[in-house]
Formats: sequence, C-alpha cells, structure tokens
Amino acid sequence: MANACGPCIGQWSRHTDDPTRANSIITSFNRNFSKRNDGNPQTRSFVASPEIVTAFAIAGDLTFNPLTDTLINEDGQAVMLDPPSGVELPAKGFAVEDAGYLAPAADSSKVVISVSPSSNRLQLLTPFKPITNDQVQGMRILIKAKGKCTTDHISMAGPWLEFRGHLQNIAKNTFISAVNYFNGEVNQVLNLVTNTYLAVPDSGLAYRDAGISTVVFGEENYGEGSSREHAAMQPRFLGVKAVVVKSFARIHETNLKKQGALALTFANPEDYEKIRQDDSVDIQDFASMAPGNPSRWC
Repeated sequence: MANACGPCIGQWSRHTDDPTRANSIITSFNRNFSKRNDGNPQTRSFVASPEIVTAFAIAGDLTFNPLTDTLINEDGQAVMLDPPSGVELPAKGFAVEDAGYLAPAADSSKVVISVSPSSNRLQLLTPFKPITNDQVQGMRILIKAKGKCTTDHISMAGPWLEFRGHLQNIAKNTFISAVNYFNGEVNQVLNLVTNTYLAVPDSGLAYRDAGISTVVFGEENYGEGSSREHAAMQPRFLGVKAVVVKSFARIHETNLKKQGALALTFANPEDYEKIRQDDSVDIQDFASMAPGNPSRWC
C-alpha cells in the first residue's frame, strides 16, 4: 500500500469477508482514528515505524517480535530479520528530471476553462458575495456541534473526495458526522422552516433557499485537522455567515475568513451553554466590527 493520501484518508478499497468483525491493521501513516483508513469502524488501526510495519507484514503475525523471534525461510530454516539500515539522505542528492512544473500562460485572458454543466465531479466556482448587515440579523442555528469537531466532521473524506472539484456535490457531506448538541445524534438537526428534523446539508439549503442566514456554534479547537479549504467553503455555500466557537484551530479560522465568513470566539466560553435550539441570532454591531473590538450579538 502506498504511503500516500489515498489510504490515509479512507480511500483504501479493503475487502473483508465480514466487515462487522473487529480487526487490526498496522500502518506508518499519521492518523489512526475510527474509519480513517478503510471506512470500517471495526478496524483498529495502530501507528508504528516503517521498519516495524514491514516486519509485521513479512511475518504476517501481530505478535511477532523482530528482536527475538524467528521466521522459517524457503529452505525450512529458522532465521531472524536483519536490523534495518539505511542512509539519512541520498548520497547524490535529490535528482529530479521532471519537476512537474508548467509555467502559466503569458496572457491568461486568452485561457478558456471549459467544464461540462452535466459533470458530477467538476464545477466552476462562483465567488461568494460579501456579507451584509441584513444577512447577519435573524440567523438560525445550522448546528451546535458537541465536543470534537474537526475538518473531518465538517467535510468527511473517503469516497466524498470524488467531488472535491464540485462544490455543490461535496457540500452534501457538510457536518454529517458532527454531533448535534441538542439530541446527541449525527446528521439530524431541527429546521425551523420545515419544523422537521433534517440532515444538516438539507437543513442548510432549506434555510438558504428561504433567504435565512445560518450560524454554527462549536467548542474547543474547532476545525482541527488538515487545512482543507472545503471545510470552510461548504458551510459558506450552504448559507453559513458566522461560526462562533470557544476556540479555533488556527488554519481553519484563517480558511473561514478567506471564504468571507465571520470566525468569532466567545468572550466567555461558558456562553456556549446558553445557546438554544430555536434561538434567532443577531450581530448587532456588524458595521463597526474590527480586530480588538468585541462584537455584540443576541
């Protein structure tokens, strides 16, 4: 398996005779939370060094200890693995014949990007319009996320990455694994337009299409994880104008601002508990908002 993005983010098409059976894998990747590698919550993923992972792969036994245990070779002899060795850096440096770089056109005005309107994987982006004062009055809550809410909760990876180039399609996974504070469930939030519980993306679209802006509330280190732009683009696409949390992961806060959304933190983190499911949220001093000048909202 390649030590690359595919298996690391849930795109390993791993076949098993019983997906409900607990099983273990050992990888040298940097992530090992539930469903990360193969989309199966029953897979227990353990992280080890490349040398140890290789030793386990050769032995085919998770109890194998390369320091003390032997393996049987093709001649029927018990042998031990040689200790790993290598060089820190290539002796001749990094020889790259093709850097993979193409210089941009001297005159980009003549470049035409053609995308089929029927494509499910590619879609030309339309710039988001700047937020106005009217849009941050009477906002409804899209979701009040409970506990950890990473970029994977906001924009799940795995098979959804097929739609990375199509914002409308990939937005259908927005917050689908985040826990709703009000009922402890995932992907079930109250929508006050339909007065029913909807999937989070469906609720966002219902509010957006009704001309109602939405706001998201979260807890500590909201948006930690990779710096995927989609975790900021998708809520913005669904009509989210503000994200208010106890604290942000730095890169995600930056990405929200780049997409023109308001990234706000509670002056008093305990105020997170005061947010009710049916609240209507106004930002009262939108026009005078500035760094170091706390905003007021109700």
